[in-house]
Amino acid sequence: MSRALAGKIRMAEEIGRVAAAETTSSSPPSISQSRWAWPSVLRWIPTSTERIIAAEKRLLSLVKTRHVQEQVNIGSGPPGSKIPWFRSTSNEPRFINTVEFDSKDSNSPTLVMVHGYGASQGFFYRNFDALASRFRVVAIDQLGWGGSSRPDFTCKSTEETEAWFIDSFEEWRKAKNLSNFVLLGHSFGGYVAAKYALKHPEHIQHLILVGPAGFTSETDQSAEWVAKFRATWKGMIFNHLWESGFTPQKIVRGLGPWGPDLVRRYTSARFGSHSTGDVLSEEESALFTDYIYHTLAAKASGEQCLKYIFSFGAFARKPLLQSASHWKVPTTFIYGYHDWMNYQGAQQAREEMKVPCDIIRVPQAGHFVFIDNTSGFHSAVFYACRRILSPDNNSEDLPLPQSLISA
Repeated sequence: MSRALAGKIRMAEEIGRVAAAETTSSSPPSISQSRWAWPSVLRWIPTSTERIIAAEKRLLSLVKTRHVQEQVNIGSGPPGSKIPWFRSTSNEPRFINTVEFDSKDSNSPTLVMVHGYGASQGFFYRNFDALASRFRVVAIDQLGWGGSSRPDFTCKSTEETEAWFIDSFEEWRKAKNLSNFVLLGHSFGGYVAAKYALKHPEHIQHLILVGPAGFTSETDQSAEWVAKFRATWKGMIFNHLWESGFTPQKIVRGLGPWGPDLVRRYTSARFGSHSTGDVLSEEESALFTDYIYHTLAAKASGEQCLKYIFSFGAFARKPLLQSASHWKVPTTFIYGYHDWMNYQGAQQAREEMKVPCDIIRVPQAGHFVFIDNTSGFHSAVFYACRRILSPDNNSEDLPLPQSLISA
């Protein structure tokens, strides 16, 4: 079984076990606990867009660098519009939640950061200070996630789903008047970033893909285990859930007032006792858990992309490996040493690329390498952008920092 799917299945099973425990051993908050808790009892899913933004502000209070949060208008369209991210029963404008961090140098290059599936820009909170020392950092919530607009997801194909993310990002870029920037994407955000760079290479100085999804397909020989796993009872259940559009967020919403504690238990396990690197402090854990809950429990939108982009097993329906020969942007891959995503897909892609390409593995880190080993991740990003950060200092000959591993 692939490490990517194995990791996802372990996560799903853990969430399921915690969810079962919650429904059998917990009870909703009672009036006797506190009077202010009563409104949360009335609201089955205790969240809203306002609570997402408030949780984001609390989490970003840990960041010392000055920053500005804004809702960037990417336009609107009439009901029935053929533009995928406009197509719904509403003609309200769409917004991309954006946070921009001051750089110490006004001439610093721009770094745009794109989160992965089920995440949002606040997941990079441990990185903003360090990266802002060398870049003008801009982080976004993709359309349909985090504090961005969550329009009805009406895509019905891989092409429409890719357009939802790629074209809405392009409208955001136009609204921000950005060009010639470094684009960093994590996991599914890496897939989106790569697809965007293939379509609009003229805007990208350098592409950084952090544990990117989508390089291999189910037809790859290494995917023979998929058929075997599907034949098992567990595989049939997971495959059915996948194709029916089931997402982990539905568990969180379905548990209503028990949802926050479910997320707390998962966060404590993944970034605490089961962490491969730096564990969260008590304050971080509380703020991060609150933030994650509100982003997961809000209205379903972008999360419904999953089955259109990937087949069961996290194999891309339109794998990036097939486009490697068309790559036009210098690229660096960054993986945690214990990453669910397999770096061998990047090695295969590099053989076909006609542009500079580095593959870096960061020790003591898993899929969330930027949380698990922040210093290693920052070193990898700075090394990836050495030609941009130090264009006059023979940066081409700089050795890879000893704390990192070249693949």
